[in-house]
Amino acid sequence: MTVSSVTPAPGSSTTPGTSPITVTFSDRLAAGVTDPTLSPTIPGSWALRGNHHLTFTPTGAFLPGTQVTVTVPGGPQHGVRALDGARLATTVSDQYTVGPGSTVRLQQMLSLLGYSPLSWASTGTAMPASDTAAQQLAIFSPPSGTFTWRNTGWPASLTSLWQQGTYNVFTQGLVMEFEADHGLTVNGTPSVGLWNDLLTALASNQVNTGGYNYALASKVLPETLTIWADGQQVFQSLANTGIPVRPTDDGTFPVYARYRNQVMQGTNPNGTPYADPVQYVAYFNGGDAVHYIPRATYGFPQSLGCVELPLAQAAQAWGYLAYGTLVTVTG
Repeated sequence: MTVSSVTPAPGSSTTPGTSPITVTFSDRLAAGVTDPTLSPTIPGSWALRGNHHLTFTPTGAFLPGTQVTVTVPGGPQHGVRALDGARLATTVSDQYTVGPGSTVRLQQMLSLLGYSPLSWASTGTAMPASDTAAQQLAIFSPPSGTFTWRNTGWPASLTSLWQQGTYNVFTQGLVMEFEADHGLTVNGTPSVGLWNDLLTALASNQVNTGGYNYALASKVLPETLTIWADGQQVFQSLANTGIPVRPTDDGTFPVYARYRNQVMQGTNPNGTPYADPVQYVAYFNGGDAVHYIPRATYGFPQSLGCVELPLAQAAQAWGYLAYGTLVTVTG
């Protein structure tokens, strides 16, 4: 007797974590056969389906990105047994990777945990945060509900970015802020660790108390940087952006690295190197960062792509520019 196939197919990376697992054999199976095993384990049960199939039906779910190993026992004593008494000669192991979870559920959880400027309320039956199996299932089949902006003072440059169910820079920034708070690698990627920590935080009510911040760098003269916190404008300063040959790119980008002090190194447009000591540094797009550097004046294009601020203003802005904070450059 041999294993004819395993479903999901070995190497698959798109299967939801709620999908059944089926092992198909070449021969008809005897009743009471030894069940295959799964690693990691989730709630559920194996059952004989037809004459040739063993199917695992989950009552929980594997987290997105989990590598699942299906092991079918073999050997003369413990191998899966056919109806004629023959056993699977050797153990068979196959692996597949669970596909992505629902972006809508990701947005819902980040809202419930206070990381989003939008709140979310369920319009269906309440699901206890402590119900682990139900919460796992919801990652692939999110409950119905409604998102609402918590505050109305946000600029259109932010509110226009929100798209329910779309993993764009808006949701990426929320993920990065959560990753930073929970000691995960800050890359905006919904990993197994991210989903696990989201479930843990939800179950233990570990909500974000830092609020939500947003920054807008305007290249309209005089150039400025404006910051909002929880829907209220809390900061504005004259700023410098990039000169024509090294402009600051338009767009919206999440803060991905922060340094209290740093020596920025690179090459000037004329080919000479530079090494400039800067302070209160928040990188948001490649080598572009918001930071302090001494200038005679501010409000005009003077940098090599960065958004430059006076010292006191840079210190104040740095407190708002946490990991994942969105910085929009326009004008």
